[in-house]
Amino acid sequence: QVQLVESGGGLVQAGGSLKLTCAASGSPLSIRAWAWFRQAPGAEREFVAHIFRSTGATTYADSTKGRFSISRDNSKDRLYLQMNNLKSEDTAVYYCAAARLLTPNFRSRNSYDYWGQGTQITVSS
Repeated sequence: QVQLVESGGGLVQAGGSLKLTCAASGSPLSIRAWAWFRQAPGAEREFVAHIFRSTGATTYADSTKGRFSISRDNSKDRLYLQMNNLKSEDTAVYYCAAARLLTPNFRSRNSYDYWGQGTQITVSS
């Protein structure tokens, strides 16, 4: 089992920056890939970014490309999301996720075995 805990959420003005952290505990060596998702009120949970644990290769949703940066620190079993130039439409609860298996369908929430509890990001305009 793996436990994920996010931190770093909060209120920020449009154009500002925030950095989220996700700390893994339990059996983090079983994680093969990480991702960030987000869910706005009344909306489905959507893919934000993905990173392979071993290679560090990344993929982003079109809405976050160029503004967000996902990274990981394998020595600390931590995942990060640096968010720059935040917009009001980025307001959501952000979740980190971890997968034990690699799949080309990593944009789907169904590809992940473990989830954090979520952290709220509110961007004021």
